[in-house]
Amino acid sequence: MSVFSRLKTIIEADLHEWLDEKEKKNPIALLNHYLRQCEQEVERVRQLLERQYVLKEQFAREHREAEQMAEKRSKQAEVAAQAGEMELAEFARREQAQYAERAARLKQLFEQTSRELFDLEAKYEEMKHKLKDMQMRRMELMGRENAARAHYRIHRVVNGDAGPALAAFADAEVYLDRLEQQVRSDYYRSTIDARIAQLEKQLQEGK
Repeated sequence: MSVFSRLKTIIEADLHEWLDEKEKKNPIALLNHYLRQCEQEVERVRQLLERQYVLKEQFAREHREAEQMAEKRSKQAEVAAQAGEMELAEFARREQAQYAERAARLKQLFEQTSRELFDLEAKYEEMKHKLKDMQMRRMELMGRENAARAHYRIHRVVNGDAGPALAAFADAEVYLDRLEQQVRSDYYRSTIDARIAQLEKQLQEGK
């Protein structure tokens, strides 16, 4: 093995190892990278399809023009022959043959382009479906990852191992307890005032 071949092998091995590490650390980021590449490839195929449409229309237009010219030269050859202009008639026949041959060739090219376009359209649709499936899988993975992170944080809070988050929960609980005590105190105070007022009214009416 030459030095360059060995160097290439080492670089490829290091690159694969680096990609494996990246995938372990952040699989979603690597998946996004792959998806962007797939999206770019789908866009390239779409552009090629557009060019194929244009070529198909060009072949169709050229074919119609060649057929029209072949028919025109055929009629001109008949007119020239009837008028005794044999040299002109022969020229028109040669022209008619050339246009007819060109029309036949253009018809073949049009049909071939149409078949290729049909195949490309089918493969393009398949690519789009696969890309959509991959995007759905990315959404699924992102949902799983998000749920896993949420469960992890909830677990830490519930089990008292969340640092600032736990402190925030504790502060909130203390505040709610204090607020509840205040509400109860106000309620009891208002209730006592109302009962005493009622008793005073009854005492005055009994006199």
